[in-house]
Amino acid sequence: MTKINQIHIEPGKKVYFASDNHLGAPTREESLPREKKFVGWLDTIKQDAAAIFLMGDLFDFWFEYKKVVPKGFTRTLGKLAEISDSGIPIFYFVGNHDLWMNGYFEEELDIPVFHKPQEVLLNKTTFFIGHGDGLGPKDKGYKRMKKVFTNPFFKWLFKWLHPDIGVRLAQYLSVKNKLISGDEDAKFLGEDHEWLAQYSRRKLEQKHRDYFVFGHRHLPLEIDLNQKSKYINLGDWISYFTYGVFDGTDFKLLTYDSHSTH
Repeated sequence: MTKINQIHIEPGKKVYFASDNHLGAPTREESLPREKKFVGWLDTIKQDAAAIFLMGDLFDFWFEYKKVVPKGFTRTLGKLAEISDSGIPIFYFVGNHDLWMNGYFEEELDIPVFHKPQEVLLNKTTFFIGHGDGLGPKDKGYKRMKKVFTNPFFKWLFKWLHPDIGVRLAQYLSVKNKLISGDEDAKFLGEDHEWLAQYSRRKLEQKHRDYFVFGHRHLPLEIDLNQKSKYINLGDWISYFTYGVFDGTDFKLLTYDSHSTH
């Protein structure tokens, strides 16, 4: 299984984090301006990126058949290929809308894909990172659905649907069904009740990490877990257009403005 151990950040370089684009939702027409904005961000950060972490739900639905992937997203995939080919490492963490990645990103884009959270050392700073779905005491509806969606028999059954039928059905359910999305309304629950913060605090009891970085909640959040550890939620590229940047010393949560530099 692929793991990330350590990334050395040269002076002047930075590591970038982004999550929850949900490209394709609710329609291609409404998604396209957001996709172009995201590609513009990728174009900007490639100038000084030491690495890029994409933290899941880049697409609102993604399923890999043996010889077929969903149509669209050419601008995004092309830009990721360009950046990867230039030697900048990109790491992808699957979310609850793209659980069914199975080799395409690795083979076509040379981007490793992770299905579980990972611990990585950036210079001397320890990060624990993942999409965040199904972690902590909440998300119960999604946890039940995830068991179904990741079941080998369910995946085998879905593959027997013609892609035109399967993808259209999945896209409809992805937009309409809150149980499948796993997300409650994007409302701040309070520092003591945010379940990914609660999850992070429990992980701290086992081992210190400087930063816990997740997506999934669609809210840009920075919560101090103790004096030396912080929980970050990256927000999304639907309402907030926020991203994380680490320069080797400090982590910042910023908002992308296509009319200014990052």
